[in-house]
Amino acid sequence: MRKVGFGGACSLDGYFARETTSIFDVRHSIFITMDPVQILGLKEMAFRLTMAVVVGGLLGLNRELRGKPAGLSTNALVALGAAIAAMLSLQLPGGPALPDASALGRIIQGTLAGVGFIGAGVIMRDTPGHVSGLTTAATIWVCAAIGLLCGLGYWSLVIIATALVMAVLILGHSLEAFANRCLRRQPGEPPDPDT
Repeated sequence: MRKVGFGGACSLDGYFARETTSIFDVRHSIFITMDPVQILGLKEMAFRLTMAVVVGGLLGLNRELRGKPAGLSTNALVALGAAIAAMLSLQLPGGPALPDASALGRIIQGTLAGVGFIGAGVIMRDTPGHVSGLTTAATIWVCAAIGLLCGLGYWSLVIIATALVMAVLILGHSLEAFANRCLRRQPGEPPDPDT
């Protein structure tokens, strides 16, 4: 095997030491080996991204129907972006597509922290101190988490998480109203400070 030189400053052995004459060829070989289409196949990649859009859109539809600021499009795009980010961590070490653990941890952290800023944009506080938009912000955040699961192909977790989120979004308001009636608390009234 021949060493590939970079103007005499350094050289690479092993993986990149193939019959190459320019630095462009070495850089190009890095991108070819990390191409998600080659790792997953075009159909699997399209399926994962489509499922992220469908699940995000389903959760966003609930917000849209309730007249909230972040609806179907926002949640679908957040889930799609998170799925794309998760798929970037996949690599093929001679077997099935497995996520690189260190890269995946950084991608998850960055995605969920970054999506938190989008969620913060839908939270509003009026002059009496009433805060609104928290459920929509939480839905955006959980859409990103489910999008990450779609990108990694964890389908059982996607189904369970989506079902639980839909149950909370559909039944949550009714359960809150029932609890308020049972506790004889008026909506919008702060909890008793003495308890």
